[in-house]
Amino acid sequence: MKIEIISIKIPENANIIVAQSHFIKTVEDVVECLVNCVPNIKYGIAFNEASGKCLVRYEGNDEELLNTAIETAQKVAAGHTLYIYIRNAYPINILPRLKEVPEIVNIFCATANPLKIVVIEDEEKNRGIIGVIDGSSIKGIENNENKKERKEFLRKIGYKL
Repeated sequence: MKIEIISIKIPENANIIVAQSHFIKTVEDVVECLVNCVPNIKYGIAFNEASGKCLVRYEGNDEELLNTAIETAQKVAAGHTLYIYIRNAYPINILPRLKEVPEIVNIFCATANPLKIVVIEDEEKNRGIIGVIDGSSIKGIENNENKKERKEFLRKIGYKL
């Protein structure tokens, strides 16, 4: 077996959600989920099939995000994996409903941080995601000033009153 760490591209002002899914209708159901959550969302989605034709299935309304999703799907090359790139929305707007999509098995991450995907490959060249490295390691513990900044930020962006 071989373990590989793959750096993932995230376009400016975009987020990625990496998930595991299991059926060819994943792409269409995820599109419906996204536009029902945030009607003006920009997105690119790619899903890797794990049987049959083993194609990268895709949809999107933003060329850069769509091309990046397809590129990521090809680079990771693990079956039953899903890559959702979004703009004009945040994962927090989508994740509750995305978790209700029947084909979604697992969500590995939702981030705009530097991202690496940890992939394992067996002797038959089959691949699977075993984890992600999302952002940087911790640098300390929040103090009272950090708490104040956090609370002010959440109110500034409209997530708290």
